[in-house]
Amino acid sequence: MNTSLNAARREHDLEAAQREVADVLVIGGGVTGAGVALDAASRGLKTVLLEAHDLAFGTSRWSSKLVHGGLRYLAKGDVRLAHESAVERGILMTRTAPHLTRTLPMLFPLHSTAGHVVMSGFRAGNALRIAARTPSDVLPGPRRVPRHEALALVPGLDPAGLTGGLLSYDGQLVDDAKLVVALARTAAGYGARIITRAKVSTLQGDGAEAQDTLTGTTFTVRAKAVINATGVWAGTLAPVHLRPSRGSHLVVDAQSAGLTGTALTIPVPGERHRYAFLLPQANGRAYLGLTDEPVDDVPDVPAVPESDVDFLLTIASQVLQRDLTRADVIGSYAGLRPLLQAEGSTADLSRHHAVLTAPNGVITVVGGKLTTYRRMAADAVNATNLTRIPCRTKDIRLVDDRPAPTTPIAPGVTEADVVHAIRHEGALDADDVLDRRTRIGLVPRDRAKAAPEIAELLTNA
Repeated sequence: MNTSLNAARREHDLEAAQREVADVLVIGGGVTGAGVALDAASRGLKTVLLEAHDLAFGTSRWSSKLVHGGLRYLAKGDVRLAHESAVERGILMTRTAPHLTRTLPMLFPLHSTAGHVVMSGFRAGNALRIAARTPSDVLPGPRRVPRHEALALVPGLDPAGLTGGLLSYDGQLVDDAKLVVALARTAAGYGARIITRAKVSTLQGDGAEAQDTLTGTTFTVRAKAVINATGVWAGTLAPVHLRPSRGSHLVVDAQSAGLTGTALTIPVPGERHRYAFLLPQANGRAYLGLTDEPVDDVPDVPAVPESDVDFLLTIASQVLQRDLTRADVIGSYAGLRPLLQAEGSTADLSRHHAVLTAPNGVITVVGGKLTTYRRMAADAVNATNLTRIPCRTKDIRLVDDRPAPTTPIAPGVTEADVVHAIRHEGALDADDVLDRRTRIGLVPRDRAKAAPEIAELLTNA
């Protein structure tokens, strides 16, 4: 099983895709598209994936890196979605991607003896965990902690008025883009043709016309079924009405924020069931997010507006001993959620996914959330009616072969990681390495420092 993606394999797959008729053509190389490719290929369907830019180029690399158990949806009375999220979280953490996920303790600080409502919610979330059959050694149950333990877990907490905290656990991805790459590589191992830099111009139920953006040449891929999995860009290829929502994050130094290995859950004043998170990362950084604001424009790379920066810094500073300021922000990123058009604020719109078939036969899968990508993919492949073989992906462990560390070139990244990205993970240029295969690019000063060495490794790999 050859799971390596690289320039040579891309060239071979591009040529082969033009002379064959695929069973399934997938458009979009995010978590949903890569998930669809794996699902289809693992059922024995001849599969081609076309991505306009790079794997995980869009929304899939801009998440909070959390594998949510659905507590937010349970609070809104959506038991079905909450259970689905808890089940999919358990599958990721125990079966398909334990090497790409980890247990994340999360502290909700208390400034009174109250907290009964929040703890009730955490206990309900724990009931979901039990129903999903996720072991307690993977995700322990919630508990109330005294003041001294809360301060030991998060040293940066403001001790004034602090009475303790509520400690719960959720899943965290090592990196969301790494999950997408692992899905694509595993799909390739089952024979899927993964072709990046292939921008689709015309889409029909029996194929697509696209351009190889590396050479400028156009080509056609024919298929028995076509699945549009382009997220917030789905409406450009099919008649789908979306209401995108922007989620912004700030990158800060974890030590400066007083964070160790425990995340902070911070309630947003004046809003029910809405929280900000201060999330520690393995490389000494922390992500502060997130916002939920409707947007009209859908750029390739969304920017974080100044209003979101102010909002997030204000929220975090309410519970920290030292106020976070703009001087603490070393990077930022924003992602756009592909929410289906409906009435109400984007914060209240459903995270259910939908599989829609257009009059021309194109199948579009949209909505949903990162945690439930596998269910979205299964429903999309089922909609093709090309096979009676059921979905197999809950039992397929994603590829895992990170190289042994060598010379460091950035926090958490060594030269071996870069060479591996080029030879096995489909990275074609420095941006792929800096911004997707690693997250060096999230911190501009780290990006500037590492770029020359990565360019040299690209030349010599």
